[in-house]
Amino acid sequence: MSSTFAGVSVLAGGELCPSTESSVVTSTDWGYHLLVVQDYSRTKQATPTGEWISSRPFMVGGHEWSIDYYPNGYTKSCADFISLFVNLLDEDAEEPVKAKFNVSFIDEAEKHKPMYISETETFDFRSESMLGYNMFMEKDVLEQSSHLMNDCFTIRCDIMVFSSKDAGGDKVPLPEIDQHLNNLLQTKVGADVTFEVSGEMFAAHRCVLAARSKVFMAQLFGPMKEGTTTSCVIQIKDMEAKVFRALLSFIYTDSLPKMEEDETDAVEEGEEEEGTEDEMSEVAEQGQRAKPPETVQWLQGLLVAADRYDLQRLRFICERQLSLRIGVSSVASTLALAEQHHCRPLKAACLKFIQAQSPSCLQIVMATDGWEHLITTYPFVLNELFAMVALNQK
Repeated sequence: MSSTFAGVSVLAGGELCPSTESSVVTSTDWGYHLLVVQDYSRTKQATPTGEWISSRPFMVGGHEWSIDYYPNGYTKSCADFISLFVNLLDEDAEEPVKAKFNVSFIDEAEKHKPMYISETETFDFRSESMLGYNMFMEKDVLEQSSHLMNDCFTIRCDIMVFSSKDAGGDKVPLPEIDQHLNNLLQTKVGADVTFEVSGEMFAAHRCVLAARSKVFMAQLFGPMKEGTTTSCVIQIKDMEAKVFRALLSFIYTDSLPKMEEDETDAVEEGEEEEGTEDEMSEVAEQGQRAKPPETVQWLQGLLVAADRYDLQRLRFICERQLSLRIGVSSVASTLALAEQHHCRPLKAACLKFIQAQSPSCLQIVMATDGWEHLITTYPFVLNELFAMVALNQK
């Protein structure tokens, strides 16, 4: 399955250019549309918070879609960010349209690959509903990034629809193997191995674990084999129970379980900080150490677990999710983790984030436990950061 071009929309002077208003029809189940934002500075000045500019309609999977661009944020709480949303424009959709979507900059080639798109969450789009990113990127960060060139940037929106039809016109049922295996995990029918993690017991199936992980294969059937009876309990040390629960869920379903955080109808990736910069500064002034959000800590633990059990797809997903949730309270600990587990893209994202911060935010970063651990364990990373700063100043 490959992605098909589904047209382009050009925004200039704060409105959609007439030359790109006509619709492009495509029958593909996976397509991408380009949103070219010209005159970024002028558009930002002319469009208040809460107001948006829409792309022209485009077709993917037999459904009509559009992209809404908020130059100054969807609401006042995200006025420092640009917001992007994907709309299903169908007015007569009788059933929800199951689809995955991803919004990225055109120069982020790694985010356009099938593996990257397929690991995103599947959503139920309903008639005239929208999903997207309240905090896609902070405006200050965008304006200092390479994405913005000559006051212009281009967004690529990939949509993968799961309501395709076969040659006879009947709907092809969605794959259900993940649901069946997850039901096996939840009911524990036929479970023949038990793990103890942080005082909690987890029943699982040896064959499923071995089929998914070379480490489990060696541990359960090879030289590392631990016990031969069904009553054997394998203890997992240095791991939280909620992390191991997510690890098992991924092994059985091949997807990341719902993150342990409060979520709205929108995908708010990038809203990693729980407070404003002023609130975070107050924490630093009081001598308290800012801690990463629980979701970030959970993802960090899951990345370690994925590396431990050689689950490369899960590792990739965790890297991606962590890169979307980099914040002042978490960047140092995430950078240390990226260095420890040789996650080059995640490391680069962390260094780029630190490089773009204001002096007040950097003080908060340096007041975290993660920063102290970073400079103690991986001091050479600071040399790389200083080199990046020096290069930009030239």
